[in-house]
Amino acid sequence: MNPCLRAVVRTALAHRLEVMGIRQGFEGLLRSDIIPLGAREVGGILQRGGTFLHTGRCAEFLEEKGRHAALQTLEASGIEGLVVIGGDGSMRGAYALHRLGFPTVGIPASIDNDIWGTNMSLGVDTALNTIMEAVDKLRDTASSHQRAFLIETMGRRSGYLALMAGVICGAEVILIPEKEVRLEEIASAIEDAYGRGKTHAIIVAAEGASVKAAHVSEQLNALKVGFDTRVTILGHVQRGGSPTAFDRMLATRMGVKAVEVLLSGTSGAMVGLSGREMVPIPLEEVAGRSRQANLDYYEMARVLAR
Repeated sequence: MNPCLRAVVRTALAHRLEVMGIRQGFEGLLRSDIIPLGAREVGGILQRGGTFLHTGRCAEFLEEKGRHAALQTLEASGIEGLVVIGGDGSMRGAYALHRLGFPTVGIPASIDNDIWGTNMSLGVDTALNTIMEAVDKLRDTASSHQRAFLIETMGRRSGYLALMAGVICGAEVILIPEKEVRLEEIASAIEDAYGRGKTHAIIVAAEGASVKAAHVSEQLNALKVGFDTRVTILGHVQRGGSPTAFDRMLATRMGVKAVEVLLSGTSGAMVGLSGREMVPIPLEEVAGRSRQANLDYYEMARVLAR
């Protein structure tokens, strides 16, 4: 998000616009927590994870009264256009302000990559690289001790991170919310890997998978499938860290495009990546929909696990 903020601010300044930053998201908007942003305020933040403006959930904004209060704050502050960076809730909030007549453009940021209308959201590549590095390190221990490691990634409703990580890390088994897998199938796959002489096995599981990591590990150890199984829950480490080169470029392009969309007079759109191009997608289409994980990759991982 920081490289994206930098791009928004400096592009707007290049067009001789004044830029204001709203801290703590919609909650900060309701509290009028608004600060001026210049070129120096967004200097030296390309390598920083997270967002220097901070973020937070706002139950009050979910109500019509709260949204009207936010609109009054924007008008009182002299703000004429808004760029909203965030996930599904942020895009729905942006769409709500657009419907009230305020010029608004969204930028998708969600490590689950579940926002409809864009091939990739901000933060996904950085999170995947964090997972990949962790799995590669765990594989060293797994091989040394002939163990199976079950690595739990984030993803309550979307298995994108687990699915992609499973493919690029060569997992024997992938567990995601979109694909129900029985414990017997997991045990058979791990036992088969052991029987074929593998020195270790990797299971990558999304936190929202139908079978829970701790239960899977317990059952595999009870069934004596050849490997002792250990669980590593990566947790919120996946959400932090310095953004990758891909994420920095994606964030920069989206930030520049968002300002251009606002300047063109367009409102109620989200900047999405379609192929190689940045395109405005109507927020009406984005709100309330989600991008699904491509299960073709699931079959690919199964074939390559041999």
